[in-house]
Amino acid sequence: MAQAASARNEQTHELLITRVFDAPRSLVFRVWTSPEHLYRWWGPKDFTTPSVKMDFRPGGAYRSVIRSPKGEDHTMVGTYREIVEPERIVFTFAWEGEKGELGLETLVTVTFADQGGRTRLTFHQAPFQTIEDRDSHVEGWSGVMDRLAAYLAVGDHAGLL
Repeated sequence: MAQAASARNEQTHELLITRVFDAPRSLVFRVWTSPEHLYRWWGPKDFTTPSVKMDFRPGGAYRSVIRSPKGEDHTMVGTYREIVEPERIVFTFAWEGEKGELGLETLVTVTFADQGGRTRLTFHQAPFQTIEDRDSHVEGWSGVMDRLAAYLAVGDHAGLL
């Protein structure tokens, strides 16, 4: 079971989520960096992930489609800026509209710290244009973290490593 601590500065346009997972850092990093894993946990609660394409290297792009329980597809795209295995991933994030138009691009930094066989993951995303935009991401990313914790706990990942 993951221990959760979620924080965000109410006056800034930044999102910060911190979670501790009962899994080694190398495993938590790996499940963030492979489509075979992302298909199984990526997206908010009750979403599925029908498509994940990633060129996991600095300068490489990713494109992921998540599907809501109502069958609505949402596409996120971006570019990897920095990868330091197993410590940090930095990438851009933007929603892609139906006609290929991009929404506001934000920068996401995910860090993975070893805590005696457990992993402290810190997720930072900024800048958002408004506090409301930021807050709309809190529920989604919190759901992603919950699904990641469940995936790590079940052990479905063992055959994929």
